Amino acid sequence: MPLPAEFLEYPRRAYGMDQDRYDWQPADRRAPLHLKSGAKAMAFITIPLEFFPLDPPAKPFKHPGAMVTPYPDLRHYTTRDYGNRVGVYRLLRELGAAGVKATFAVNASVAERYAPLIETIRTAGHEIAAHGISTAHIHHAGLSEDEERALVTQTRAVLPEAITWLSPARNQSFRTPDLVREAGFTICLDWESDQRPLDMRTAHGPLTCLPNHYELSDFLMLSTRSQSEEEWADQILEAAAQTVAEHGARGAQCFGFTLTPYITGLPFRIEAVARALTGLAAMEGLEVATASEVSAAFAETSS
Repeated sequence: MPLPAEFLEYPRRAYGMDQDRYDWQPADRRAPLHLKSGAKAMAFITIPLEFFPLDPPAKPFKHPGAMVTPYPDLRHYTTRDYGNRVGVYRLLRELGAAGVKATFAVNASVAERYAPLIETIRTAGHEIAAHGISTAHIHHAGLSEDEERALVTQTRAVLPEAITWLSPARNQSFRTPDLVREAGFTICLDWESDQRPLDMRTAHGPLTCLPNHYELSDFLMLSTRSQSEEEWADQILEAAAQTVAEHGARGAQCFGFTLTPYITGLPFRIEAVARALTGLAAMEGLEVATASEVSAAFAETSS
């Protein structure tokens, strides 16, 4: 039976990209950039602090880390809870030992429930980014503009000082960039189109998109792909070394990766985390900073 004709119709299909948030620009056709600090590359670490409801909605889809077995899925619920009460403190300890600052992407529900944790993160000098309301509040095209704006507004009310945004499950609707920029966020970690920050067009001014690489995520590498902790740490360090090595041809570049408290905050993985962090901190030519610091540094580059 042939597919119906409407299955092949896509109103956004056009020459080039299917979206107009930024221009297509191949890496070999642009002038190299140079950072004022003299660093050849920058890296940032995203640590999501997420609230997982015990009975999450399935529309439009369940968050990748959501409950798996029939209600009540206490096994997976308590694993996620472990991350917010134990694992994250191991990560904080290793960040401090390596002298590295990270960007903690915080659900509004977490900020409301776990005030001492948020205060510990702030006191240590890390960045607090907004990560939506919870893993049950996913942004998608099925929401009306008013419904999605309400999600952003509620998040902003709980995290009034954040300038960096990461959507729950890194999922957006076509209007999400406009709404988060309208709410005063100036940096977005959802997209990973380049190895430089991209200024995305929105109805309310530019929104800087930083390359937060899912391919280096601990959730993907360790949980989904079942790679070893040693392989994961090696790939983090290899990515950094390669980005530094490309400076002569491409100029300054940046990349980010994710540390998930209930994944890499476990005791048998923390040694690999320590090796990755100390390796990054000691790498010649690399500067490890928060997402907002990376954005600011690239805003002052010269060609």
